[in-house]
Amino acid sequence: MTRQPLLIANVRPVAFGPAIPAAATDILVGGDGTISAIGPALAAPADALRVDGKGAFVSPGWVDLHVHVWHGGTDISLRPSDCGAARGVTTMVDAGSAGEANFHGFREYVIEPARERIKAFLNLGSIGLVACNRVSELRDIKDIDLDRILECYAENSEHIVGIKVRASHVITGSWGVTPVKLGKKIAKILKLPMMVHVGEPPALYEEVLEALGPGDVVTHCFNGKAGSSLMEDEDLFTLAERCAARGVRLDIGHGGASFSFKVAEAAIKRGLMPFSISTDLHNRCMNFPVWDLATTMSKLLSVGMPFDAVIEAVTHAPASVIKLAMTDRLTIGERADFTIFDLVDGDLEATDSNGDVSRLTRLFEPRHAVIGAEAITASRYVPRPRRLVRHSHGLSWR
Repeated sequence: MTRQPLLIANVRPVAFGPAIPAAATDILVGGDGTISAIGPALAAPADALRVDGKGAFVSPGWVDLHVHVWHGGTDISLRPSDCGAARGVTTMVDAGSAGEANFHGFREYVIEPARERIKAFLNLGSIGLVACNRVSELRDIKDIDLDRILECYAENSEHIVGIKVRASHVITGSWGVTPVKLGKKIAKILKLPMMVHVGEPPALYEEVLEALGPGDVVTHCFNGKAGSSLMEDEDLFTLAERCAARGVRLDIGHGGASFSFKVAEAAIKRGLMPFSISTDLHNRCMNFPVWDLATTMSKLLSVGMPFDAVIEAVTHAPASVIKLAMTDRLTIGERADFTIFDLVDGDLEATDSNGDVSRLTRLFEPRHAVIGAEAITASRYVPRPRRLVRHSHGLSWR
């Protein structure tokens, strides 16, 4: 679809690499969605739409590596529009909402119609998160069908970027680390990374780390749960450092129960940085305590993560997990995929998953998501009252 050309005026590039100066510039996007000119004070066609960046930053489009957007297919998922371009996010990775038994529906009804780019980790369990934490997807070996997983990937390889396993007793009971080992075997066969949710043991956090290899992702890395906190066990912290050094990716995955200010601040102070910042957004945590990716980024900034590292953790780092090229993103002929944002002074009371409160004095504020020749107005999510409505086929927020 050809649109009007788009002129993005007066923006400061960040995270495009050392060859791209940080000085204010204009970017002209043609109606076909590709960049046609870059430079100061560009002359635009008469029919061009204009976005005045007013000196804001422009980065590669933000990537949220952990969301749940199989809306209508699971009881926890949001619509992509709830946490995508309207929040400055141009790429979302669904973390295991769908399994092999229902991935076709996720693809047809959510991935393909979405304005944003959506990729997915395929749940090891056949049913995915249909009734999340009420009906486990990994009760025993009968919930895993290797042949159907391989077939599902063969049919959807352009959408599936890895295997997802939730390794906590809430899901697997006393099955322990066995599902992680099975998931790793399948990921090896498919030559894909695996993302593992750590939480209430078993499985132990250290058992999960020991099963993972370079390129694999452990999500909820800075959780504050008893028996699963990096800061309550020096041996576990040392193991996490060693695994991160050999290429295991530590992902935030904030969620409703999986991010601790205290753990994050202590780990970062000791030099253990998260590889990627993600939200684990779903309908039980969007209104509280997560809100959106920009607020999660602001939380990490507040506990000592440097600005450049925060931006890296929502652009190049998660993009590398899903093999999304980000080199030469700001180049003539490339398809436009940007987030325009500011970093502003503020005074926002924010809460982690443990109920600890922090006042955020520096806030990431998305202004626009640019996808091709379309500039979508973006902002941080403002929590609002919602009703949980019961109907014939379950519950939904209204």
